[in-house]
Amino acid sequence: MMKMNTDKKNRDKDYLNVSDYKYDLPPELIAQDPLSDRSASRLLHLDRETGEVDNHIFKDIQSFLRPGDCLVINDTKVIPARLIGARQDTGGAVELLLLKRLKDRKDEWEVLAGPGKKARPGNVIVFGDGQLSAEVLEVLEDGNRIVKFFYEGIFEEVLDELGAMPLPPYITHELKDKSRYQTVYAKYEGSAAAPTAGLHFTEELLSDIEASGVNVARVTLHVGLGTFRPVKAEHIKDHVMHSERYMITEEAAALINATKESGGRVIAVGTTSTRTLESSADENGKVHPGEGDTSIFIYPGYDFKVIDGLITNFHLPESTLIMLVSAFAGREETLAAYREAVRQRYRFFSFGDAMIII
Repeated sequence: MMKMNTDKKNRDKDYLNVSDYKYDLPPELIAQDPLSDRSASRLLHLDRETGEVDNHIFKDIQSFLRPGDCLVINDTKVIPARLIGARQDTGGAVELLLLKRLKDRKDEWEVLAGPGKKARPGNVIVFGDGQLSAEVLEVLEDGNRIVKFFYEGIFEEVLDELGAMPLPPYITHELKDKSRYQTVYAKYEGSAAAPTAGLHFTEELLSDIEASGVNVARVTLHVGLGTFRPVKAEHIKDHVMHSERYMITEEAAALINATKESGGRVIAVGTTSTRTLESSADENGKVHPGEGDTSIFIYPGYDFKVIDGLITNFHLPESTLIMLVSAFAGREETLAAYREAVRQRYRFFSFGDAMIII
């Protein structure tokens, strides 16, 4: 596949103001509930070379894939990271959002606490009927807390009983089935938000894709709540990107590299898979196995080293995610595709429709 032409990439280097990534979205197009059939969502195809768009259904995604291609999916699993409890001494309500399990520190987590004045060091917060409690150990410079949890049994089971999915702020409806905020291939727990591009796949669709000769590589990036934070800086280069943990196995790296070497295309499912691949690759585009933290910020002017195609949802205006998509497809082409999606009444954001850029 031909790469995006140099003129387009050089042109987009000039668009470094956050306001350059604004578009108008009627509020009623923000999807509040998932479809009953994951793969029945709509799919907008954006041709990366011509900028032309056409409309499809997601289950037709196979028509854009070829034998020898490699589809890269993020197998992270969302934990029910929202806990509502009360101060043990005063009974005052406190909410914790679990952000990151601390490595080599048993049952200690970095959390976002609200209201912060009720979560000072030494305070104990109790959840449910006492099955779970948390002691605040430390307040970090950014206002987040370090807490230690106390419980009986298995932490994940206690959390599944007491916690709720931390849905994005633009979703106001209650999620009745927690599994609908998980991909069907979710495996490794650690995310506070779903890699939403993958929500469109069913097990049957994935099996059909593999049976057609397309390889599927699984990588892991634990999505943090930072993915929802707005870009407050006026200029893109002044924005500090949040950090997230990623892992790539030797098997996945070998599959991806073999695809590139044999002339196949690497197609990332979602911005999280994209960030994982681009973070782990060297200048020659070879993906290296391992794990680490990435705060890679991809915006127009970025030189992609690995991916040849991208499957993604429709993202918030002025977000780092629409900047990443614009870096891959071109800013003007991306915004034109978004305007067409609005005109066609596509559903937007986490539970919305999808786009393939290839």
